[in-house]
Order: sequence, then C-alpha cells, then structure tokens
Amino acid sequence: MHQKVTKIGVLTSGGDSPGMNACVRAVVRTAIHHGLEAYGIIRGYAGMIEDDIQDMNSRSVANIIQRGGTILKTARCPEFLLPEGRKKAYDNLKKRGINGLVIVGGDGSFHGAQIFSNEFDIPCIGIPGTIDKDIAGTDFTIGFDTAVNTAVRAIDKIRDTADAHDRLFIIEVMGRDAGYIALHSGIATGAEHILIPERKTDMQALIRSLKEKEKRQKLVNLVVVAEGDDFGGGNEVAKTIKEQLPNADIRVAILGHIQRGGSPTCLDRLIASRMGYHAVECLVEGRHNVMVGIVNNKMHYTPLDNAVKAKQKISDEWMKIVKILAS
Repeated sequence: MHQKVTKIGVLTSGGDSPGMNACVRAVVRTAIHHGLEAYGIIRGYAGMIEDDIQDMNSRSVANIIQRGGTILKTARCPEFLLPEGRKKAYDNLKKRGINGLVIVGGDGSFHGAQIFSNEFDIPCIGIPGTIDKDIAGTDFTIGFDTAVNTAVRAIDKIRDTADAHDRLFIIEVMGRDAGYIALHSGIATGAEHILIPERKTDMQALIRSLKEKEKRQKLVNLVVVAEGDDFGGGNEVAKTIKEQLPNADIRVAILGHIQRGGSPTCLDRLIASRMGYHAVECLVEGRHNVMVGIVNNKMHYTPLDNAVKAKQKISDEWMKIVKILAS
C-alpha cells in the first residue's frame, strides 16, 4: 500500500517541449499549497540515479512560465533501463523521503515510471509533454500547440517566396512516428499535399496531381512532409519528384529544431498549468500511477500502462479534409 505522499519529486524527461516550465511551476506551487515539500530532479532519470536533486520553493519557479525548454533539463538514461540503475535511483529518493513523483514526458518516460513504481511502490503521475501529440488519453500534449504554430509561421513565409518564384516547396516538419504537426500545419497553411507516417505515401498519385496542377497553371505548390514519412523525409521526396518532373523548380526547407523551442503559446501555458495542478491533486487524493490528460475540456485519467500501450490515431476524416481542401 502506498503511504501518504509528503514529498514530491518532479522531473522532465524525453524531448523538451514548450510549456514544460509552466508545468513544473504548477507542480511546485500546488505542492507547497498543500504543505508538501517539492524537489526538482535534474536531467530526468539520469539525475535521479546521479542524485542531482534540488529543493524547490515558490521562488525557484518564478519568472519561468514564459520560457521554452525546461529549467530541470532532460537527458537520455540507458542506466534506468537496468534494475541496478533503478535501485540506485530509489535509494536517492528514499534518503530524502521523496515518496511521490510527477513525470513530464512521453510514452518512453511513462514506461520507465510504470516499471519503477511497480518495483518500489512509489506512486507516479504522468503528464504528457511532447510536441508530437501522439499519446492516447488526452486531446492536448504540452508543446504541440507552440510547435505547430511555429511551423505555420515558417510555412506562411515560405509560401510568399514560393509564390514570387513559382516554385514547388517541400517542407519537412518534425514527427518521426506521428504526423500531427504535418497534418495541422499543412491544413492551416493550405498545403497541396501532406505526407505523414500513419499513411503509406503514394508517390505516383502525388506526381499525377502535380502534373495536373501544372496543366492548370497552378505553379505554386507546398508539400508538407513529416520527417518520419515512409518515403524518407523531405530530401528523398524532392529527389523522387525531380526525377519525374525534371522541369519543376523544387526547393526543400527542413524546419528542424526551431519547432521544439520558443516561448509557449497561451494554450500550452494553460494546459501545462492545469495538468501540473491536477497531478499534485492526484497524489494528495491517493490516485496513483495515472497520466493526467484533458478530453473534451475535462480532466481525464489514464492508467500509465494504458497510456504507454495506446497511440493517438489520425482519423480518416482529417485525410478527407486534406484531399478536398487542397484540390
């Protein structure tokens, strides 16, 4: 049986995402409100193993809500995959009396939390922090809204120069395993084609469409490609198109890590604050080993093992909308 939580550790794990700082702020200040001690664990599970853990108070999280990245930093930690690594992490928590954890990250981070909690009976609450929006059990993940708005602003600027020169632009956005950034930014910027990992790319259909638009004198085309598209990303798509449309003036723009950084949007700050608050409330109320999400604007709690196993799916309706609006 879990004992009453009195000291909470918070960590950010996996890829950074805008809004993580707002979430950490909410966790720390809500913990203090309930008379609990709060600790920041630096560099995720690596900091837990290396005993890089700091006391936190209200001033520790002042003036961070508007900052991108994460003040707690993040790192990969292969050692945490091993039982001896997790035992070392547990010993460092135990000597401080930390008996509850809030993990801000993605499914890999939640998987680690689930194993750790089962081994050492420490309650863990997961908060979905990833720009990819690929976690089931929530309509929002911290950082997605900022990332997709960053992509939209960049693509809007690229369309200006594409229009000036009658060019075909292939724009690669982040999304190794999930196409939500490509889908949302592509629809929002009027892209003619959107290529995502969840759908097999029909390159011949894409070529036929571009040829048909060329006949109609539609010389400006944007193709938004998720980096994990099965054709290999923006450069590979451009190479294949050039082979079959040798007269096309093609440029490739890879947006890269600008999508990870920057000041979080209002939406990301709000959902991060809300999720951070409810994560602590879960620990106080004895609700353990769940991921805090938001579904239909209401708090939704998914068991951590379910959050790890399930993936957010892109509906066929979205793909139909893309096809109709890009014609």
